[in-house]
Amino acid sequence: MKNNLKSLPNELGYFGVYGGRQIPPELVSIFEAIEKEYLIAKEDKEFQAEYQTLLRDYVGRPSPLYLAQNLTAKIGGAKIYLKREDLNHTGAHKINHTLGEALLAKRLGKKKLLAETGAGQHGVALATAAALVGLECEIHMGKIDILKQAPNVARMKILGAKVVTVKSGGRCLKDAVDSAFEAFVKNPQETFFGIGSVVGPHPFPMIVRDFQSVVGREARVQILERENRLPDYLVACVGGGSNAIGLFHEFLGDEEVKMIGVEPSGRGFGLGEHAATLTLGKPGNIHGMFTYLLQDENGVPLPVHSIASGLDYPGVGPVHADLKDKGRVVYETINDQEALAAFLELSRTEGIIPALESAHALAYALKLAASLPKEQIIIVNLSGRGDKDVDFVVENMNI
Repeated sequence: MKNNLKSLPNELGYFGVYGGRQIPPELVSIFEAIEKEYLIAKEDKEFQAEYQTLLRDYVGRPSPLYLAQNLTAKIGGAKIYLKREDLNHTGAHKINHTLGEALLAKRLGKKKLLAETGAGQHGVALATAAALVGLECEIHMGKIDILKQAPNVARMKILGAKVVTVKSGGRCLKDAVDSAFEAFVKNPQETFFGIGSVVGPHPFPMIVRDFQSVVGREARVQILERENRLPDYLVACVGGGSNAIGLFHEFLGDEEVKMIGVEPSGRGFGLGEHAATLTLGKPGNIHGMFTYLLQDENGVPLPVHSIASGLDYPGVGPVHADLKDKGRVVYETINDQEALAAFLELSRTEGIIPALESAHALAYALKLAASLPKEQIIIVNLSGRGDKDVDFVVENMNI
C-alpha cells in the first residue's frame, strides 16, 4: 500500500496544516531567495555530484547497518539493527545536512554560517562544514548545555567557530534558537541560518529533511541486501526530528513498515520536567512555524528538560506533527533513567557508546524487541556517538 506523504510540503511549506513561514515581512524575500536557489540546486547535477562526493569521501558514507547480535541474543526477541550514524565524520547524523547547508550558503554568496546547538553536535558539524567551504561560523548555545557539553564546545572553537553563550530564559536549546534568530535578523544578507533540525520557517524543514533522507535510502538498500525484505519497525529519537525523518522518509510509502519516534519524558510529566512535545503538546507557533508545542494558556513555550541536550526543545518539526495526526508514525516516550540504562547496556554488550539522544531510541527498541517474535526486524537510528556525554554519565551514575 502506498501513500503520497513523501511529496510534502506543498508550495507554501505546509505538511498538512503544519509548517509555513511565519516571519517578519523584511525577511520574506530572504527566505524566498533561499527556497528558489535550493530548488534549483536540488536539480543541479554539479551541485548534487559535489554533495554526494563529500558524503562518500569526507563523511564516510554509506554508514554501516549493524546487526547487534549480542544485544539481540540477550533480549531474546526481534533482531535489532543499528544504523551507524555515530560513525560519520564529527560523530553524528548532523554532518549530512550541514554540508548541504554550507554548499547552499556558498552558492548564495553568503559569508557566514549561523546556528543554534543543544548537545553541540550540530554546532560541531556546522563549524566543520564552514571550515571546509571557507565560511565564517557563529554558534549560539545555552549556558546549561555549554557546561554539560564541554568537549563539543572545545571542538567548535578549534574549528574556528565563535561560540555565543546564551544566558536568557531556560539557557538551553529553545533559548539558543531565539538568540541565533535575533543575530540572523541583524544581517540576513550576508548570513545563512544553518538551522539544526527539521524546524523553523519554510524551506528549512524541507531542506534538512531532504539532506537527511540519505539515512533511510541507505538503510533500505542495506536491509534488503541482508534480509531480503523490509524491516517491521523503525525507531528513532525525536527532539526537533531530523534524524528520525532522515530514517523514516524513504519508508513513508511502505505501510507495512511501522515507525516509532521516541520523545524524552525526562524526570516525569510535570511542568518543566520533560520535552514530550507530541505526547503532551498542542498546535501553536514557535520559531516561524505552526506545529505541536508545549505551551501555556497564552501560547508561550513552556520550560523543558531532558538528560539529552539535543532533545530539550518545546517544539518539533512540522513534518512530525503531520505524521502524528495522520497516524503514520507513533510517538512514544522514554525517561532519563531508561535512557541512561540503555546507554550502558549498548556500551557493555556491544562495545558501542551511544549519544544520550540515541539512547532514548535504543531504550524503546529494547522493550519493543522483547515483546516481538525472533523473525521480526527493528532498525534503530543510532544518530550519534556518546563521546560528548561520557563525563556527564560518569558523574551521574557514579561509575
